[in-house]
Amino acid sequence: MNEASPESAEADAEAVATEFGVAADAVPPAGPATEQAPMTVEDLIETLESVTAQRDEYLDSLQRLQADFENFRRRSQHDSEQRVASGLGRMAESLLPIFDAFDAAMGQGIEGVEPIANSLTVALEKEGLERIQAVGAPFDPNEHDAVLHEAGDGGEQVVVEDLRPGYRWQGRVLRAAMVKVQN
Repeated sequence: MNEASPESAEADAEAVATEFGVAADAVPPAGPATEQAPMTVEDLIETLESVTAQRDEYLDSLQRLQADFENFRRRSQHDSEQRVASGLGRMAESLLPIFDAFDAAMGQGIEGVEPIANSLTVALEKEGLERIQAVGAPFDPNEHDAVLHEAGDGGEQVVVEDLRPGYRWQGRVLRAAMVKVQN
């Protein structure tokens, strides 16, 4: 094996420095690496424990961050769905006067209104609108607005007439039915 002399190593360093346009003293000298004191087993174990603890801290932080992000994503998706559902509910509620106008027109015998009313009703029922069936049902203040009372046999209050229909949107009462109740 051909050993390099210190003079040839310096010459090589100067040649490399000149070739790449670097100062000669910026090129590290060729030769064995600087020696460090050998590490003891105790030092290695201490370093390993330190690195392991740091790794565990980073892993714990990462897992918390992932959980926080997943919770944020779920919460954002739920909030978005709630906003959409709320907007659809408000839209359906704004259509209730139109249903009242259809009922009034059909009650007066105006022709041509029923197919339009049925089309609109079918379309909204597919999305979650339902008419509250009040007549014959026990009076429920959550679904019925009693505006008239009629004497009865003194038993349970029962709805005997539906004066204005009530509606639910996806299970939530949009408007209570205006009813006549028998006491």
